[in-house]
Amino acid sequence: MSQPAAALSPLPFELVLDDGEPLESDWHTVAFPLLRTLIIRAMAEQGRTDFFCGAEIFVYYSVKQAWEVAEEEKKGLEKRAFRGPDVFWVGGVDPHRERQAWIAWEEDGRLPDVIVELLSPSTAQKDRTEKRDLYAKVFGTAEYFLCDPETRQLDGLRLSGRSYLPIQPDENGRLRSEQLGMSLGMWHGEVDGRTGDWVRLFRPDGSLVPTPVEQAEAERLRAEAERQRAEAAEAELARLRALLEERR
Repeated sequence: MSQPAAALSPLPFELVLDDGEPLESDWHTVAFPLLRTLIIRAMAEQGRTDFFCGAEIFVYYSVKQAWEVAEEEKKGLEKRAFRGPDVFWVGGVDPHRERQAWIAWEEDGRLPDVIVELLSPSTAQKDRTEKRDLYAKVFGTAEYFLCDPETRQLDGLRLSGRSYLPIQPDENGRLRSEQLGMSLGMWHGEVDGRTGDWVRLFRPDGSLVPTPVEQAEAERLRAEAERQRAEAAEAELARLRALLEERR
């Protein structure tokens, strides 16, 4: 979306980059970086580098919004202005640019193509109403996913015109993201020493996009299996040689 000329000039106030608000639960502190890491790994599997994936950083879509955030922080007002989604992805952008926030008017007007909100009791209503409308009508975000950790419910919406339509789950209850080329689904297991239900990415063949720890363990198991096969083959060769010697 285009920005007014004033947005291209130095702002008469300082952009807020961190409001110091803690995440609402231990689950959220694990889930945010987990999902970001998995999206980056999924892009690597596809050979893509032309993207940016952010988690818990501000997204500025207009100068007016940026001013409202700055005023709230400066005056200690209730935080009502939009700060940013939980996890988001933007495709077709410079991956090497240093960013402390996503600032639309410095990105040719680009805004997130995929957004995932990890709900909490204090944000759920807003995420399902105000933010949904903002993402559809202002951002033009192609896909919007919402996860409620209390109910293990994962919902997906895909943009049609200026409103969202539900993404229908597949036979495994997973939601296909056309933008990411992957499916999102709930998965129960251990992440960073914490057992719970997490939003994970699944490849088109249904397999999980692994975390770095899972990938390392899979490689360790493959190496161990290969070592055992080699030892078995060597033992069999030694047995055959011994048998041959006995028959001479």
